[in-house]
Amino acid sequence: MGKYFLAAALALAAVAARGQNYPAREIRSICNFGAGSGADIVVRYYSERLARVAGKPVLVENKPGAQGAVANDYVAKSKPDGYTILITPASSTLAAAPHIFKKLSFDPLKDFAPVTTLLTLSFTITVDSASPVHTVPELVARLKAKPGHGFYGTQSNSGQIAAELFKAKLGLSTAYVPFKITGDAFANLLTGNIDFMSVDSTWAAPMHPSRVRILAVTSAKRNPSLPDVPTLEELGLQDFDVSPWFGVLVPAGTSRPVIDRLAGWFNEINRDAETHEFLRRQAAVAFPGTPESMAALLKSETERWGRYVKLAKIEPQ
Repeated sequence: MGKYFLAAALALAAVAARGQNYPAREIRSICNFGAGSGADIVVRYYSERLARVAGKPVLVENKPGAQGAVANDYVAKSKPDGYTILITPASSTLAAAPHIFKKLSFDPLKDFAPVTTLLTLSFTITVDSASPVHTVPELVARLKAKPGHGFYGTQSNSGQIAAELFKAKLGLSTAYVPFKITGDAFANLLTGNIDFMSVDSTWAAPMHPSRVRILAVTSAKRNPSLPDVPTLEELGLQDFDVSPWFGVLVPAGTSRPVIDRLAGWFNEINRDAETHEFLRRQAAVAFPGTPESMAALLKSETERWGRYVKLAKIEPQ
């Protein structure tokens, strides 16, 4: 019996030591979306700040595809040692994913260990800044005058859900055009191939109003960084609240000391004035948390986004 307890104590001590010595080398930070996307902007900021507090390089790797599922699958199958992390719009890439896809190669709730939440943001209904459209009613009238009610583009689950809810509430049949990279959607907006983008505020806010015009935000309340932009609920679309959030995850099986160290670092980053200014520019709000609070949120959000997908009448792919 004594040998058993000694072995157990030594194993616990080894786990604790790994946490104290972490990180001993560079960390890979995986991004679900392409370079230049709103998600990429967020991932690169937090990865650079993590490198400062952790004292080791944090290398961003973009793995776009399947609305975030390609990167999720990669991280789920990575070694659970804390050297592969996922900074992601988890409400979209994880909570919504089981309702968007008929089959996933990963389990959003079982294959990852939550670390902490980071921020919340709005999605936007956005047009080209050179467009004659200045309001949502003008956009709706323009779409209804087109055969099939035109086209919209997005690169994410959240963007698709927001736009499909928008369509359902306004009686539109606007066709969905999926994009792998936000920049490609923007290029098609400029050329008139799509009529509007359903895009995150982290990408749209810095472009507004010089290159794009944000007609409305999808959150229940106005975005503090876009005080003159109305919510869709204000414009008559009742109970409209699509407010995605970012979080940090690691592969399931990662040791708790490593998770706690990462959570502490990210919450420290979120308390910094530099981060508050970064989030203001991206029209986002800090949303600190714990592994437990994020796990509970991910579970409840999976149910909530499932209701959104049904309301938006999105057929799983």
